Amino acid sequence: MMESGMESENVFDIKITITRATNMHGKKVGNIQSFLRMEINGTMLAESEKRTVDPAAQYIEYDFTHSFPCCNAVLALSDIPHKPVIVTLIEVVPEKKKVEAKSIVLAQAVIDLLPLLQGQCSFSCTVALHATNAAPEKGSVPPLIAKHPILDVCVSASAPLLTEEQLATSNLMKVSLETAYSLPDTFNQGFGPTAPPYICTAMMEVPYTAEKDQLLLFSEGQLKAGGHREDNGRQRKRPHHAPLAPGNHFLPGAFFHTQPIDQEDGELTGLEDREFRNEAETLLNRVSWDTEMPCFLDAEGVNRLRQKITESRFWPLEIMKSTIANEKSGAASKTRRNVSLLKEQLKPGGNKERSGTATATSSVKTNTGKAKDTKAHVKATGNQSGVASVTDLNGADHIPPDRKAYIDFRTYVMIEITLTNALIPKTSSEELARRVRALIPPRPPSSGGPNKAERAVLNFHKQVGNVVKHILEQYEELFGTRLKLPNDCNREQMMAQLMGALNVSGRYFAFKEQIKPTVVRFVRDKMQQTDTFTEQQDLHEFISKLYVDLVDEMHVALNKIYSNGNEDDSPEEIHLNTSHLSHFAREAQLIGDYQQAVRYYQELVVRHPRDPSYKFEWGNLYMQTGDYMKAKMCFHDAVAVQQSHQPSLMMCGVLAALFNDFEQAETFLERATSIEPLSLIAWTLLGLVQDTQNKSILAERAFLEAKSLLKAKEASNQTQKTEESDVDEESEKQKGQEEDKTIPPTSHSPNMKHSDTENGDTVHSEPKEKVISKSIYTETLEFLLHNHALEMAERALSKELSSKGNHSFHLACVQLLRAEYCNAIVTLREALLGVEQVADMWALDGHCHYLCGSFAEAQGSYERSLDFPEQPLDNHLVLLRLGSIYLQERKFEQAKMTYLRACEKSPSCLTWLGLGISCYRLDELWIAEEALTEANHLNNQNAEVWAYLALICLRFDRQEEATLFYKYAIRFNLENTSLHKEVKELQDQAQTRPLASCFEPDS
Repeated sequence: MMESGMESENVFDIKITITRATNMHGKKVGNIQSFLRMEINGTMLAESEKRTVDPAAQYIEYDFTHSFPCCNAVLALSDIPHKPVIVTLIEVVPEKKKVEAKSIVLAQAVIDLLPLLQGQCSFSCTVALHATNAAPEKGSVPPLIAKHPILDVCVSASAPLLTEEQLATSNLMKVSLETAYSLPDTFNQGFGPTAPPYICTAMMEVPYTAEKDQLLLFSEGQLKAGGHREDNGRQRKRPHHAPLAPGNHFLPGAFFHTQPIDQEDGELTGLEDREFRNEAETLLNRVSWDTEMPCFLDAEGVNRLRQKITESRFWPLEIMKSTIANEKSGAASKTRRNVSLLKEQLKPGGNKERSGTATATSSVKTNTGKAKDTKAHVKATGNQSGVASVTDLNGADHIPPDRKAYIDFRTYVMIEITLTNALIPKTSSEELARRVRALIPPRPPSSGGPNKAERAVLNFHKQVGNVVKHILEQYEELFGTRLKLPNDCNREQMMAQLMGALNVSGRYFAFKEQIKPTVVRFVRDKMQQTDTFTEQQDLHEFISKLYVDLVDEMHVALNKIYSNGNEDDSPEEIHLNTSHLSHFAREAQLIGDYQQAVRYYQELVVRHPRDPSYKFEWGNLYMQTGDYMKAKMCFHDAVAVQQSHQPSLMMCGVLAALFNDFEQAETFLERATSIEPLSLIAWTLLGLVQDTQNKSILAERAFLEAKSLLKAKEASNQTQKTEESDVDEESEKQKGQEEDKTIPPTSHSPNMKHSDTENGDTVHSEPKEKVISKSIYTETLEFLLHNHALEMAERALSKELSSKGNHSFHLACVQLLRAEYCNAIVTLREALLGVEQVADMWALDGHCHYLCGSFAEAQGSYERSLDFPEQPLDNHLVLLRLGSIYLQERKFEQAKMTYLRACEKSPSCLTWLGLGISCYRLDELWIAEEALTEANHLNNQNAEVWAYLALICLRFDRQEEATLFYKYAIRFNLENTSLHKEVKELQDQAQTRPLASCFEPDS
């Protein structure tokens, strides 16, 4: 640290001033004459002047100042953390018969210069003075009575030891070695009350420059007998004890605190390891250091540390055992352990890791030719603490028996590594939001007035009002203002006369020209149709839809004109609300009517342009159809509307990964992980993307974050269930007390109660294995399957299949999405053997059989899924498909009950249509007409609804309505040929019925 030949610009003066010592007492009673000696790394720096003070005084003024040079080279700076300044307080005791006075060391203090490496130029502190001998001499003040002596110290540097840039790029690492557990018998040989005292020394190398390493030496590890657990809150020790007083062996204010095993970052943290670790940490012998070693790393050393962790997550930690006599002579038994540590350091924001790390055996190397050697490798990340356990790096076949014992005993070391700065800085949520804004600029909020679609509709209503006004003027010119029809003219003649007058006057042509731009705007802004049609069929379908929409809006405009402000009969009341549209869109998507689903989603987006959820659902539709570019546009639009919409950000990341744009994928997913509430799905997706790029450490960090969120979620659910159970028990107790008051007791009541208890005990059977296990991968898999992201779902499934548990349900879901229906059926059948059966399993089995065309098996599976108290998640689709199977098998009564159940839970056009068909086939015509009318009310473009309404009208002999309804059915492309044939037959019967009546004989 003291460098005399340094260049002036690289040397700084460190000045230490000791102002006073408080609460000091000498060895003898009377006046105290003392002085201070300052030294560092075994080199004496200076001594203060002798001061004499009355023992009755509370303090001794020294005003002792000394400066010494320090170079800003890495070698000099690296000495500062673990080579503190030692101040010794020495009393001068005069001897009666001697000329020279006797010097007696009273106490010692330690001044840490670490704050100078943390950016401070000066600091003040109070350090404790500790006696150099534990047993006080005669005449000293009893320690229980005296206050603890202290020194007041000021430390300053002539200039900052590190510039701002160096401070930001360098790092201060603290390695805390706690205890080695589960030591093999070979290590414990010679250990006991009669054996010579042993000490253990541990060493590990840490890079502090681009080319050099520094050796961290943990000395004086103590062999301890088992039978108790290490104390929680024990104080951390300094690394080098030899020059220090016993009281200075410990770091002030630094303690070891026990953490739950599941919060550690190393190995042996699973549930299956709990019993082993409890036994090892309670009953077995161990070696304890409890030492913290700080070390300084410059910018190049930090880069080299990061590179070494990337290349290998294992670092060697050597442990040597020797007797105190051998330690002095240099003979020691050396064991080396490969401690699996430091993986947290390469995680964004990771700066602490506490872990129990396994050890791995290595080659034997001893000082005496007989000592055993094992090696513990340290796994590399951020701020890490935990278990380092013994593992085999070269294979068990190559390990001699004496060293294989460390693996058999599962020896592990508790170690903690802390950094002041993370090796990979964590990106702030603000920076992530800025990156997302750069990729998807936010859409500015719309003005307070109506949007384009609403303005287009309002303009159309206005033009309809203008047309009505001019038609009324023409009508009054021809027929006056009377309301009754003239006697010599019927309605058809008046209509023809009015149309003729409009054509002759040119008003009809003016109306068309006037309303044409309004219709164009309606098509462009309301229907969002701007592309030309390449297929004539698509053009006809669009014109039919346009006609229906214009007629509907015309009716709305006419009702506004003639309602006279009465809103009770306003058609807006029967328009579909948002929840209906969303439900119908999802239904159309499930049954494969994608064009109808697109129309519903378009309507939802037009109605709610600032709501990202509908754009997200629209993107989900395009994911199902495989149109990933349109899906990407929808998800990007959703993020543009709301930059913090988590589901859309996650799907943007999934699609970016699908297109191999991993940088964008990580940006979107990291942004999704930073949004409250924290999403375990977002963390898992980020881990899957990083795992695809072989970023194993970052992926592991993401998966650990997801698992912690899952544990918190499960704990919250468990707490909620417990509270609900307590409330239910309390209500049942109160209810029972009320019943006891109202019902007189009988002699049989106790026996009946006992019988009920026995029966209750017999009902509960051994719980079966849950068929649908929950993990971070299954929750993510459900999200991906719902959004039809098959490729990413397969990655999540591969992770899930590598873990324990029953994964058949999710495997069958992926097979169903791949259209591998037969494989999915086999998977489900195997899963249903010996496991807990749930409604979703049988519903999925029914879907697979239904899509295969095995309707009888599908019917059985659907019926079983509906028998469970907890209904399947896709209950609506199950009822629709089960009802269609009943109709195919002509089980109309069962179909009626199934569709009626669907209408009660989630009514839609299809549920009412199914109910109407069932009732029609059962000749319940009035009920059928009501159901079909309700279906038509929800969707007036369903061809089958119009066709069945035409059939009912023909059965009731309402031929004009039947003809009109059948025209609508044809207009909306009725594809059911048997239904066409049935309508034609009834029409023929209706036409021949009057002729047949003519030939009937008169009664």
